[in-house]
Amino acid sequence: MDKLTVRKQLTLAFGLLVFLLIGISILSIRSFSNSNASFEQYVTGITARANTAHRVRNAIDMRAVAARNLVLLTKPEELDIEHKHILQAHANVAKNMQHLLQLAQQPGVSDEVRVIINKIDNIEKRYAPVALGIVDLALQKKTELAIIKMNEECRPLLAALVAATDEYFTLTDQRSALILEEDDAQYLLNRNILIGASVLSIVLAALAGWLITRHLLRALGAEPRQLCDAVSLLAGGDLTGKLSVAANDSVSVLSALQRMQVSLTSVVSSVRQDSDTVALAAEEISTGNNDLSTRTEQQASSLEETASSMEELTSTVRKNADNAREANVLATTASDVASKGGAVVGQVMGTMDLISESSRKIVDIISVIDGIAFQTNILALNAAVEAARAGEQGRGFAVVASEVRGLAQRSASAAKEIKTLIDDSVSRVDAGSRLAAQAGTTMSEVVASVARVSNIIAEITMASQEQSAGIEQINQAVAQMDGVTQQNAALVEEAAAAAESLRNQASNLVQTVSIFKTQDRQVVAPARTTAAARASAKPLRMVPASNTVKRQAAPAKPRAVQAQAVTAGDWEEF
Repeated sequence: MDKLTVRKQLTLAFGLLVFLLIGISILSIRSFSNSNASFEQYVTGITARANTAHRVRNAIDMRAVAARNLVLLTKPEELDIEHKHILQAHANVAKNMQHLLQLAQQPGVSDEVRVIINKIDNIEKRYAPVALGIVDLALQKKTELAIIKMNEECRPLLAALVAATDEYFTLTDQRSALILEEDDAQYLLNRNILIGASVLSIVLAALAGWLITRHLLRALGAEPRQLCDAVSLLAGGDLTGKLSVAANDSVSVLSALQRMQVSLTSVVSSVRQDSDTVALAAEEISTGNNDLSTRTEQQASSLEETASSMEELTSTVRKNADNAREANVLATTASDVASKGGAVVGQVMGTMDLISESSRKIVDIISVIDGIAFQTNILALNAAVEAARAGEQGRGFAVVASEVRGLAQRSASAAKEIKTLIDDSVSRVDAGSRLAAQAGTTMSEVVASVARVSNIIAEITMASQEQSAGIEQINQAVAQMDGVTQQNAALVEEAAAAAESLRNQASNLVQTVSIFKTQDRQVVAPARTTAAARASAKPLRMVPASNTVKRQAAPAKPRAVQAQAVTAGDWEEF
């Protein structure tokens, strides 16, 4: 029964009822047919024979009365009337007797009935000639002979004929009573069968209805109205309703609804907590992107100032290269103007002082460039970490941050190389100054000193050319960094817009999930992460390049220590 569907169960139950109704209808029709056949047999058989026998009896009686009257009457007209009555009665007796004999030959007539009818016919065949003989004697006016014949012959035969017809009537009455008894018995049997079939149908229908109702209630687990109310509560987002499920019930609809309610409660609680977490994370990302946008704008401003300083540095380096070339020309002609060596040495010393001062300025600028490259590297690293936290939306920003970091590293490397060259230039300028000072006191060695100075100036010229090329590369790198920073600013604005959209979507998700009612209605929002809180609370500060240019060059080793300290501090601050 459990494997049958509801449609099959109902079809089976109603099919059983239809089958029982058909069976009862067949039994009823059969019973009615039997009763009808019995009644038809009674009407067409016994009744027809009985009526015919009565007509025979009546005709015999009329013939006997007419014969008696014919003997007693004397008037001719009365005799004619009675004679006609006798002839008519005799004809009726013969006709009805013939009909009765034909009815006796029909199927279903008992032998006893046939014997009695044949007996009546035999007596009639003996009685009819006697009666007609009496009629003839009466018509011939032989009254005494007619009376004698009537008393001696006619009356015994008439009595036998009456007795035979009475016997037939008695048998017919008995047969009718028997048929009535059989019909009553058949009626009682049919009634009992119909009552039994009806009771059986009612019992089977009640049993089928009880089994189907029991199975449906077991399959549903509760009344359909209760299930409808439970589903309405679930559809309305109310997961706090209590569903009463039996202990051993695991397959009903109510049990499935309870499992679905538990599962939905778990899912909604998890989604609600996750949506709150996502909303908080989106808010932190939005705050971080806004801070990053501010820092990017500051970095762009600093890069613009750095580009302006680099242009000034490029102009100074070009002037140094021109001066180096002029010094080389002067060095080649110094041997011809040895007499004017003092004046030239003074000019050379002044020029060397300017070169030394310019070299120190270049060292300061290179230090600033190195610091900018280091800060850019740190910012690119911070941007890469923020992009990694942003996930799929920060992938493009991570690529840009990686490119910026690479450019910053190359700028730092170029700055270190330039610093090395400048240090070499400073040392050579110091050596030239010492040589120029010695040239003032040792004019006798002017020719040799001029040759050495010419070589040194040639090296300075080469170094200045290399320095000019390096500064040009730095200028291009700064220009690229400026463009990248502008792109970063645009990407940061897009990231901020995306973070704001994410925050709005997270807020919508929280509002959507809030329609569900669970047992633990309040979900604790996750705490803000320490790193994100510090990042939003302490934004990085950018130092303007114009102020950095004026700083004095620091020793190399303390500079490295300071860089390590800044790196550690930036990582902790990030």
